[in-house]
Amino acid sequence: MAKNPLGKTRDVENAYATFEANGFEYRIAKTYKLAKNEAGDPWARWNVWARSPFTNNQWEGPRDTSRTEVLGNMVLTYASPEFIEAYREDPHISLDLRLSKDVDPLEWL
Repeated sequence: MAKNPLGKTRDVENAYATFEANGFEYRIAKTYKLAKNEAGDPWARWNVWARSPFTNNQWEGPRDTSRTEVLGNMVLTYASPEFIEAYREDPHISLDLRLSKDVDPLEWL
């Protein structure tokens, strides 16, 4: 059985990935399954740190949330090398971070 490379919980400053939308931010602390097994599972969950205007921009968590909620409502703005490697083949996750607010588009030319 293969070991999940994203299965060890990370703190908020060292998250595997960051997703953002409309003042909400989720940082992936860990995943419970191998990426290849998540795509076909509508109940797949991720453990996340979360903050928003409703939390006074303070971090809460980590707590479990569905992968579907994250991918359906948010945009990937940061991905660690481990996350990129694990989700490289996943059609539901765009690893194109060129439009991220933290990346200078001229760096990609």
